[in-house]
Amino acid sequence: MEPILITLPQSVTHDQIKRIQKELSPYKGKKFEGATIVIDFRNVKSLDSAGALFLHRVKDAFKKKKIQLQWINTAPEIEKTLNLFSPVKSSEPSVPSKNIFETIGEWGYEGLMHFVQSLFLFSNIGFWALVGLVKPSMRRKGEVSNQGVLIGVNALPIVALIAFLIGFILALQSAAQLRQFGANIYVADLIAIAMVSEMGPLITAILVAGRSGSAITAEIATMKVSEEIDALTVMGVDPIPYLIVPKLYALIITLPLLTVFANVIGIFGGAVIGVTYLDISFYPFFKEVFSVLRYKEIVTGMVKSLSFSVIILLTATYFGFRVKGGAEGVGRVTTASVVASIFFVIVADSILGLIFYFGEPAF
Repeated sequence: MEPILITLPQSVTHDQIKRIQKELSPYKGKKFEGATIVIDFRNVKSLDSAGALFLHRVKDAFKKKKIQLQWINTAPEIEKTLNLFSPVKSSEPSVPSKNIFETIGEWGYEGLMHFVQSLFLFSNIGFWALVGLVKPSMRRKGEVSNQGVLIGVNALPIVALIAFLIGFILALQSAAQLRQFGANIYVADLIAIAMVSEMGPLITAILVAGRSGSAITAEIATMKVSEEIDALTVMGVDPIPYLIVPKLYALIITLPLLTVFANVIGIFGGAVIGVTYLDISFYPFFKEVFSVLRYKEIVTGMVKSLSFSVIILLTATYFGFRVKGGAEGVGRVTTASVVASIFFVIVADSILGLIFYFGEPAF
């Protein structure tokens, strides 16, 4: 097919684009695939930015349709304008694909770095927590009691409500089965052991992780993003004993107390079912509770609550210091902190349960 010659008018400006486009549109059909269209610039005297961009886009459009477009007789000034307003083609660097060994190596390296960073942070917190016991002047005056109110006292209503409902539901679900065998009184044994050794510490820790752990992470992450942590470091104040250690003391003190409170409320919730549904008076119910509880259940619940308090604080602190970005990053690490705290609390509960009850006879 012979080349098709198209001569442009004297003015290729914004006003003339529609007319030129109408003249070129018939050549975009499939029957012109493989053809060569020659654009003659001999008459062009004026070319603006809109016209130059239009010509470049026409050239790209014809190229996609496998039609070759050539420019001839371009004056130096016209050539300069065409080059000046040519669209910039961004070339993204090609990312080489990774094989499975590189992926595994990358995951292993990142996991090792996270482990090392967390190890340094946790050992630093442990050191300053021990030093803070003999040097209380290193932390702000009254900060431990202030954090205790925020973490413990303000959490009493939600802990009481959930613990009551847990004890109530446990007793209600087991009462129907025990009633068939005339073992109504044993609902007190079930509620007492379940709440004191398992449900009380676990539910309280999950609530505190979602309520106070998220607040700790958000506070540290916000201070990190707003460079308040850097400002403390510049002033010669270590953020660990100044910010983290009082929260650790408050959690270690308040979480076991909250657990005891949750145990009492949960047993009382079970007693409500025992009185109203199983016709057991309060005195026999609580007499059975005190007779079945051993020191082992009480110690188990306290050890679990102490372990959970440390886990919640360390997890919240770790994610708070790992924040990147602005407000979006704060929300992201806060969510990750709550999920990780609850996960580690459940894992620790399983491990401690195996430790305390390993080898115990079934009867």
